[in-house]
Amino acid sequence: MIDSKLMQKLQDYFCEANGLYLACIDKENGVVTKAYGLVESKDFLYQLIDQDTYYSLVKKMKSSDIETVIEEKLNVDYIKMCGISVRTENSDQVMWIVIGIIEENMPDGIELPEGTLSTTESRFYASIEFLETLTRQLIVSRQNETKACEAMQKTIQSDEELRKQLHRMESMNEVVTLLESENSFSGIVDRALEEACRTISIDGGCLIRQNSDGISLDVIGRYNDNIFEKIKREQLPFFTGKSYMISSDSMKPEPFVDFFERTGIRAAIFQPLEVNDKVLMYLCFYEKKDRIWSITDVKFLNDTKRVIQSVLSKRIVKNSLASSYTSLVAILENTGCGIYVADVDGKEVLYMNQRFKELFKNSIYENKINETIFGGSTYTNSFEEMYSPIENKWFDVHRTKIKWVDGREVRLCTTYEITEKKRYQQKIESQANNDFLTGLYNRMRCEQDLTKYIHKARTSGIDGALIYIDLDDFKHINDGLGHPYGDVLLKSISHSLTKIDGIADMCYRMGGDEFIIIVPRAGREELNRIIDEISGVFKKPWFLKGENYYCTMSAGIVYFPTDGSNVDDVIRKADIALFEAKKKGKNCVIFYNGDDDSKSVRRLDMEKHMRNAAMNECDEFQVYFQPIVDVTGKENVCIGAEALVRWKSQTMGIVRPDEFIPLAEYLGLINPIGEHVLAEAAKYCKYWNDMGHPEYKVNVNLSVVQLLQNDIVKKIKAVIDDVRINPGNLCLEVTESLAINDMVRMKKILGDIKKLGVKVALDDFGTGYSSLNHIREMPIDIIKIDRCFIEHLGEDDFSNSFVKMVRELANTIGVTVCVEGVETKEQYMLIKAMGIENIQGYFFDRPMAIEEFEEKYL
Repeated sequence: MIDSKLMQKLQDYFCEANGLYLACIDKENGVVTKAYGLVESKDFLYQLIDQDTYYSLVKKMKSSDIETVIEEKLNVDYIKMCGISVRTENSDQVMWIVIGIIEENMPDGIELPEGTLSTTESRFYASIEFLETLTRQLIVSRQNETKACEAMQKTIQSDEELRKQLHRMESMNEVVTLLESENSFSGIVDRALEEACRTISIDGGCLIRQNSDGISLDVIGRYNDNIFEKIKREQLPFFTGKSYMISSDSMKPEPFVDFFERTGIRAAIFQPLEVNDKVLMYLCFYEKKDRIWSITDVKFLNDTKRVIQSVLSKRIVKNSLASSYTSLVAILENTGCGIYVADVDGKEVLYMNQRFKELFKNSIYENKINETIFGGSTYTNSFEEMYSPIENKWFDVHRTKIKWVDGREVRLCTTYEITEKKRYQQKIESQANNDFLTGLYNRMRCEQDLTKYIHKARTSGIDGALIYIDLDDFKHINDGLGHPYGDVLLKSISHSLTKIDGIADMCYRMGGDEFIIIVPRAGREELNRIIDEISGVFKKPWFLKGENYYCTMSAGIVYFPTDGSNVDDVIRKADIALFEAKKKGKNCVIFYNGDDDSKSVRRLDMEKHMRNAAMNECDEFQVYFQPIVDVTGKENVCIGAEALVRWKSQTMGIVRPDEFIPLAEYLGLINPIGEHVLAEAAKYCKYWNDMGHPEYKVNVNLSVVQLLQNDIVKKIKAVIDDVRINPGNLCLEVTESLAINDMVRMKKILGDIKKLGVKVALDDFGTGYSSLNHIREMPIDIIKIDRCFIEHLGEDDFSNSFVKMVRELANTIGVTVCVEGVETKEQYMLIKAMGIENIQGYFFDRPMAIEEFEEKYL
């Protein structure tokens, strides 16, 4: 990203124009430019600035995540040295060391070497600000060039993916036509294996059958070499009735390791085939080179397996395809693409699978589906792209001629939606500075501005002040009147604060009912006036829902840089003062007192150790798993687990989740911790899926703080791509609190997550504030009923009615219900009788470490 030659030119011109001495350093690669100046001048400066001072400044810049300009105190007043840190979008760091000889501070009798540059103090600081802006713009320009190249590469990749998809679709058509073949079963298998292996470029495949003796095996069909020749039944670790998908980098149990070494296989997919409801055959696809199976690979091979299974079933019952309409429908319903069969001459639609009906639901509803089917190409064997104005979607359509079950020639058409590929555009997201509800600046903007004001206060020697405001008993307004009226109150308060003279552009909403006001120059009279006017805002009533309501506030005030020299210290100490105001009965303003720190030792210790743990790759945060059980069948079956985080601190011991999770959210550390839990949970679930439990799913909790990240969807997709987990086996649990202020934003975030194929569960349902209308709008798959409704089940009419109501609501909107906190047999029997699908609780098992979970359930 950094052009050293360009930076050298920029440096030399800048030094000549502004009378400064510069050197550029990259955080990762070290020195970028040679220091500017004549040898005599540089020697003069080196005599006055020792190496320890220079390296101390560099170390401060590398370690600071907030400050952009750091000035280093020197032993002489007429020389100033500053460090400028410019961070880029991808966390790269470019640093300038700036040295200036200040003319007005030069003592008498000091002679500078000939050709030595000098400047004034005001020009020195103005040059620093200009250099920071110039460097940032130069880097942004280079980043934009890089993004343009990335966009072009993505377009090329998209075209290649489209070509591969077309090739797979054509190959699958070839495989489907084998349903009509009258050739021998082994011949059909050979043809299907050849088509499948060549399509996705793998070394070979075969269909093996266990003989009646239960020991020997026969190879029914194969493509390429026969690696299973002379191998006995007991030597096959996969012949268990389960499906296995093992990539070359997958974790494998010892029997699989031995088998792979003996056969020379590096990656393989093993799929069982049933004969009269018993698994007597296995379809095997293998690769002798390193291979990472993609979702599209697995889907294509699954479709191939379904065709072979159907042909096998037909041959077993010794019947023709014409009398096996049910089997044909079962295949066509599970191919993953839209399919219809039509008699073109008779203008009659003979069959449409469910996927086709979903793709063209508007056309079917408006009785215009015949225009779509019979209005296209007249050629029987053709491929084309088609746009449907009614559906507002693009499709790939492939038509071919086959014989239908009654013997007549018909058209078979396969359809894939390609709308996203047709409408693909590169989008660059910008970081929003404003709170979506009140219009005030948000927390991120507050921290950015506070950094600048702290620096200016240090430079000018004039203190600033930060006022941290929290509304008193705001929860009562929400609970009593409803959250829409709570939102109206927050907007009104925000509007009133911005009307106070001198702080209109320095008001920030930190989240919920918390506000911050920055006063850059906090003279006593000016600060008292602002405090009085803020207090006056809360002395008048607010007209809500036809009546007057009073809402007071508590505030903590801290001076900077006197009480705190960085953003974290200032906000933390203001929070301590605010806490003291709350303890004193609320509705008051408290200035920070250094003695207050002693009352926050536990919290500060936890904060320090939590930061260290988060920086150390979150190793202290362990993932536990509590099984989720499907109780709809005759037997209760584990279908996966919920991932729960536990903190085993090396210094503080075991810390309760209800103690450290709220603090992690407040400090912003919930993001790295949550990402660690998500990655670990996905990794273990992928292992379970590969090792014979493809149906196992894992639930992971996402906090509101995580969900409000602008790149949360990208982070989730990165975990899916890195681990290669089936997205449908990952379920993210969210609470109702995300919808408190912006249902539209919540729907978009969850909608984008669901587009990845990930499931969404609404956790702790019934303890929040969401209306039934909210639930209907939310894009969810699962409702989890909170344990507080289960404790008195069978004893409390309200709890019984509530669970039944949720079950009926779920049936209506088409989602699954999971009940948490089930501990007794009586609770279990009542819940099962209500038709609840899934149960989680101590009745089945407690949360446990991964080793214990896999020992019991894998």
